[in-house]
Amino acid sequence: MPSRRTVLAATAGVAASLALSGTAHANDKKLRSLISRMTLEEKVGQLFVMRVYGHSATAPDQADIDANLKEIGVRTAAEMIARYRVGGIIYFTWAHNTRDPHQIADLSNGIQQASLRQPRGLPVLVSTDQEHGIVCRVGEPATLFPGAMAIGAGGSRKDARTLGRIAGQELRAIGIRQNYSPVADVNVNPANPVIGVRSFGSEADAVAGLVAAEVAGYQGAGVAATAKHFPGHGDTAVDSHYGFPVITHSRELWEKLDAVPFRSAIRAGIDSIMTAHIQFPALDASGDPATLSHPILTGILRGELGYDGVVVTDSLGMEGVRTKYGDARVPVLALKAGVDQLLNPPSLDVAWNAVLKAVRDGELTEARLDESILRILRLKARLGLFEEPYVSHGGVTRTVGTPAHLAAAERIAERTTTLLVNEGRVLPLNRNTHPKLLVVGADPASPSGTTGPPTGVLAAALTALGFTATALPTGTAPSAATVAQAVAAAQDADAVIVGTYNITAAQKTLVEQLVAAGRPVVAVAIRNPYDVAHLPTVPAYLAAYSWTDVELRAAARVIAGQAAPRGKLPVPVQRADDPATALYPVGYGLAYRR
Repeated sequence: MPSRRTVLAATAGVAASLALSGTAHANDKKLRSLISRMTLEEKVGQLFVMRVYGHSATAPDQADIDANLKEIGVRTAAEMIARYRVGGIIYFTWAHNTRDPHQIADLSNGIQQASLRQPRGLPVLVSTDQEHGIVCRVGEPATLFPGAMAIGAGGSRKDARTLGRIAGQELRAIGIRQNYSPVADVNVNPANPVIGVRSFGSEADAVAGLVAAEVAGYQGAGVAATAKHFPGHGDTAVDSHYGFPVITHSRELWEKLDAVPFRSAIRAGIDSIMTAHIQFPALDASGDPATLSHPILTGILRGELGYDGVVVTDSLGMEGVRTKYGDARVPVLALKAGVDQLLNPPSLDVAWNAVLKAVRDGELTEARLDESILRILRLKARLGLFEEPYVSHGGVTRTVGTPAHLAAAERIAERTTTLLVNEGRVLPLNRNTHPKLLVVGADPASPSGTTGPPTGVLAAALTALGFTATALPTGTAPSAATVAQAVAAAQDADAVIVGTYNITAAQKTLVEQLVAAGRPVVAVAIRNPYDVAHLPTVPAYLAAYSWTDVELRAAARVIAGQAAPRGKLPVPVQRADDPATALYPVGYGLAYRR
C-alpha cells in the first residue's frame, strides 16, 4: 500500500484546487476549470471504463500480460492508464482481478497511483458487477448475499437496505466505488434468459421499493449504485449478450411497468443508470438499441424523467449493441444519444480513436464531451476520490467478511427460501427418521458466491446439521445411465434432495424416476422458481433462487427444520400446460404446520 506521504503528495494538488465540499454541484466552477485544462485526449479517456487483466496494476502474471497485449495493446493497467487516460476500470473474476480482498485493495491502489502520477492527476472510478446471487465478482471471504429475486421473496426493504449498506462498505474498503447494481428490470417473462432471478420480481411497485432501498444502502456506504438496464430488460426471451432483443410493450405499459423502478431509483438519488442493448419500438421507432437512442436516453431519461446523473452503457462487447453498427460507430453514437461512460468496448484503441476522430471531424463537439466529463467528475468528487483515493489493509481487515456481516447475510437468506409444495408434510426432514440423505442434481458453472458444486455445498450443509448426506452430481442434462445411477443410489438413502436448474426434459425424468423409486424426494430450484410447474408428482419443492452458498445453506436449514420457510413468490409460476393460468400466484408460499 502507498504510504500516507505518497497519498498526500499525489493528491494534494487536485484536492486543494477543488476544495471539495461534498454538496451537489457546489464544485462545478472548479470542476469546469479542471476540465478546461484537460487535453482532448485526456477528455476522451475519461469517458471510458475498461477491463484489464491481472491481479496487479504493474506486475500481473505473464498470461495476463499476454492477454492485455492481445486485446488492449498494453502490458498492464498502469500502461493502459498512461496511454489512454481511462476514467474508469471494471473488475472481473475471469480477468483475474479479484483473487482476495487484500489483493483487490492493492490492485485498486496501484491503479489510483498510476493515474494520479499523470498530468492533472485524476483518480479512477473502479467498478464491478456485484449483484449478489448468480452475478458476483468478489467472492469469499467477502460477505455474499442472496440475489435479487430471493430478496424479492423476502419482501423486506430493510433487508435490501442492509444488503446495500454492508456490501457497499466492503466494496469501498477494497477500492471499488461504483457497483453495477441493483437490477431495476421487472421480470415478467419466465423465459427471460438474461435477467430472471437477477430481478426482484414481476410487480413493478415491489421492485421499485427494493431498488430504492438497495440504492440507499449502497450510496449511504459511499459507493455509487447503478440501476439497470434502462429502459427495462424484463420482458425478453433473447439474451442481449448474444442477440438483439425487441421489447414489444406499448408506451402506456412501459409507464406502468418498466419505468416505475427507474423513477423510484431517480427519486432515491441514484448515482448512475446503465443502458440496455434492446430495441424498444414504442419508445424509439428507429430500430436502434436503447444504448444508442437519443429519444430514449436524452428525450425520456434526461428530459421526461429529469435524470442528471451518470449514464453508463452496458458492455459494448455485447452482441445487442454491435448488430446494427460497427465497433467504431457504437461509442460515437452512444455519446450522441446522451451516454456519459462507455463500458468495456471490444477494442479500446478502436473506440478511443473513433471518439477522438468524431470530435476532430466535428461530428461530436468538445462541449458535448465536457457535459459528460462534468457528470463523471461530480460523481468522483461526491465519492471522495479526490481527497481519499486509496484504501488500507487495516480497513480491509476491519470491514470485509466480518462475523457481524456474515451473520446478517445468513439471517436475510433464511427469510427468502420459499416452500411451494409439501404433500404429506414431507418437510421438514427429521435426522432421526431420515438420517441418510442423497443429494443429486444440476451443478452449473459456479459464480464467485460459491465454494464448490451445489450438490456438494448442500450435502455439506445438511451433514453439518446432523444428517449423513452424500453428493452425486447429475448435471443439467443427465443421461439415462446417470439417472439409473442416481435411482440406484437412492435405494440406500432415507430421502433424496434434488436440485433443478432451468428444468430440462432429462432433469424432469430424473425427478420422476426418483419419486417412483419410493423414497421421499425434496426438489430445490437452484435458479428459476418456474421449474416446479414441470414436476407435478414431486412431494416437496423449495425455491432457493440461486446455487450460491448462502442460499443453499439457508435451504438446508429449512429442509432440516432449523429455520422456517418464510419466502413468498415475487413472480407468478404459470401452468406448464396452460401458460395463461397461474399455478402459484405472486405472494404464494407455504409455512410449516406445527
